[in-house]
Amino acid sequence: MHKMKYFFFAFLTFLSFATIAQLNWKPVGNQFGYLPKSIKVFFSTDSLNGRPFKAFIVIADMKDMGVDFTTEIGEGKRYTPLQYYGMKDSPYIVMNGTFFSFQTNQNLNVVIRNGKMVAYNVPALKSRNSDSFYYPTRSAFGITRKRKADVAWLFTDTLQRWPYAFQYKPIIAKGITSDPEFDDLNTLDPWRWWKVETAIGGGPVLVKDKKMFITNKEEQMFANGENDLHPRTAIGYTKKRKLVILVIQGRNPGIAEGANLIEEAKILLQLGCVEALNLDGGGSSCLLVNGKETIKPSDKEGQRPVPGVFVIRSKRTVEVN
Repeated sequence: MHKMKYFFFAFLTFLSFATIAQLNWKPVGNQFGYLPKSIKVFFSTDSLNGRPFKAFIVIADMKDMGVDFTTEIGEGKRYTPLQYYGMKDSPYIVMNGTFFSFQTNQNLNVVIRNGKMVAYNVPALKSRNSDSFYYPTRSAFGITRKRKADVAWLFTDTLQRWPYAFQYKPIIAKGITSDPEFDDLNTLDPWRWWKVETAIGGGPVLVKDKKMFITNKEEQMFANGENDLHPRTAIGYTKKRKLVILVIQGRNPGIAEGANLIEEAKILLQLGCVEALNLDGGGSSCLLVNGKETIKPSDKEGQRPVPGVFVIRSKRTVEVN
C-alpha cells in the first residue's frame, strides 16, 4: 500500500513537470552586435504546451567586474526602453521592470540604484468589501556590492534608508490606515534590512530555494490569474551567480501566445534558477540588446513607455556620485 501511494505521488509529480518539455535554447550569434563574454543571449521558438512560443533569455555572469548591473527611473516621467538606451550611454541590456500607474507615472514597486531607494512599494490596497486595507509585502530582485543576488518580499518606508526584507514568505497583514508603518504589519516573522546596491521590484515570486513557489495571492499580484496567458518578463539567478533574464512574447496569435505564471516558473527552474520573480508583463514586456528589440512588444504602438528599467552596461560608463 505504501509503495502504491509513493508511486501515485511520483506519477503526479511527473505529470506536473512534464507539462513543459525541455525548451531548446539557441545562441543568437552576432545578431545583436558585440557583447562581452560574460553576457550570453539565447532564443527559443519551441512550442509551449502545444502553443506557438517565442522567448529570449540573457545569462550574465555577475562576477564580471567589467560590467555594471543597475537601474534607471524616469523621475516622474515614462520613457520607452529605447529612449533609456539613448539617454544612458548605450548599455548592453535594457529591460522593463516595475508595475506602475498610468495616471501618475509612479513606480508601484521598489527600485534601488547605487544603494539608494528611488522608488517604493505601494503601501496599502483598499479592501473591496470593507473599510480595511491590505498591506502587501511585494517581491524584488537585488544585487549586493559583492555581486550576490537575492529575492525577498519587502515592506518599504520612505523614512528608512533600507527596505524591511522577509526571506521565507510574504507577510499577510491588514489594518485601517492607508499609510502603514512597519509596526502595522503586526508580525513576529524574522526580517532584516535589505542592504543591496541594485534592485528592481515586481511580483509575484515564482521560484524559491530551487522550487516553484508562486505567491500571487499573498502579494495580491494576479491573485486568481496564475493560468492567464500574457507576454512575460522575469528575472532570477543561479547557484553559480549567473543572472537570468527571461522575456516571453505574447498576444501575437499564431506566432507567440505568451505564458502563464506556472509555465514561466517551470521555465526558470529549467534554466537553473535558485530564486526568481515575475516583473511587469503584457504590453510592458521588452528586452533590448544593444538597443535592438528581441521580442516584439504586444502594444500596437510598439514599446510602451515605463518609469523604470533594469540595465546591464559597461563598467566604464558608471556614473560617479
